[in-house]
Amino acid sequence: MLRFLIASLGRHDADDAFQETFLSALRSYERLPPDSNLRAWVLTIAHRKAIDVHRGRERRPTPVAELDESAAAPPDVPKPDHEQSDLWKRVRTLPPRQRAVLTLRHAAGLTHAEIAAVLDCSEEAARRAASDGLKTLREELLDVPASA
Repeated sequence: MLRFLIASLGRHDADDAFQETFLSALRSYERLPPDSNLRAWVLTIAHRKAIDVHRGRERRPTPVAELDESAAAPPDVPKPDHEQSDLWKRVRTLPPRQRAVLTLRHAAGLTHAEIAAVLDCSEEAARRAASDGLKTLREELLDVPASA
């Protein structure tokens, strides 16, 4: 779940969303039906927390001041591959459904059926969102429109 949140939100916001996910899960656990899929249930909560963070970002002003190079993190502290990757930065700009499907598929390692359960959609819709998201990423990265 933490990998999903980091891929979806970035390291800084993922830590807060991770904690909020478990607080929400603890509050509502006793209302959960006994035959529920716990993994899908917790990932659904995490997905909704990620949506909340993305909505919150839209309401906050974007800082524009340039930082001094000395204020940057020391170079000997490596960032996880999925955090420093330009690809994951691009994934975060995709529409919400595509972003969620790709992060659940590639960061959390879920199958399309599990993603459908988390997002409360059909497996076909999850596959389509993944396909559309990958197509958009290919077009952006290759800077060439995909053939129809």
